[in-house]
Amino acid sequence: MRLAAATGVAGLANGASGADLPASVTKARSPHDEAMAHYADFTGGPKLTLGLLVYPGMFLQDLVGPLTLFEALMNRDIHLVWKNLEPVGQVGGSALIPVKPTTTFAQCPDKLDVLFVPGGVPGTFAMMEDRKTLDFLADRGGKARYVTSVCTGSLILGAAGLLEGYQATSHWATLDVLKELGAIPTRQRIVEDRNRITGGGVTAGLDFGLLLAARLRSQAYAEAVQLYLEYDPAPPFHAGSPDTAPPLARQFLNDMFVGMRETAFATARRARRG
Repeated sequence: MRLAAATGVAGLANGASGADLPASVTKARSPHDEAMAHYADFTGGPKLTLGLLVYPGMFLQDLVGPLTLFEALMNRDIHLVWKNLEPVGQVGGSALIPVKPTTTFAQCPDKLDVLFVPGGVPGTFAMMEDRKTLDFLADRGGKARYVTSVCTGSLILGAAGLLEGYQATSHWATLDVLKELGAIPTRQRIVEDRNRITGGGVTAGLDFGLLLAARLRSQAYAEAVQLYLEYDPAPPFHAGSPDTAPPLARQFLNDMFVGMRETAFATARRARRG
């Protein structure tokens, strides 16, 4: 767990010298380093290689939630992968927080411990019919240790042929679209079927990331990461699921999503035929 990455010792963790930082930060380094050395067996493990697809129109939280958990793993390389290294953001406007890829499809390591795809409409629909992206996912997904997604990212995995015969989940509004892609829609916050792990809508990425951290390292380490992040959700409203949301919230979103669902089904059918 790179605790330093979110504290005042971040600069030291990234290689800065003590002379570059305030004395109070330099002083904090010693006990931190001693603790990390003491718990090396607990936090360590084989080198991990993670490839995270980024693309125009993705939902930022779908990426950032799991990425927060992935960054807490020790001894890992994380690649933000796209066709080129130009920043990606929302579709049809300038992104407030653009994401810069670190690796191209061609440069991405051949064998990944984790292949991850975030969701985000309308970007998801474009990716479901983007041959270059689908070919990349099919290639790396066929060799990856874990093939994973959050939210509508599972539709992209399905379009790439990676969920055929697998149980999987998605955002509640697009869950049944998975059937058009050969998957078995399963309504759970996280669905694990062999080496396919899919998360539900948006915030499920945090739960998904914790489970994957446990699979990659250990449950005890994932629990330590959860405490580090103080991930102890207590939402002020009970409207996070169609089962608990009040009628007005459900009706509003169902009405708003009519066109999106029609597009999702049509795109899934074309993708599977293609």
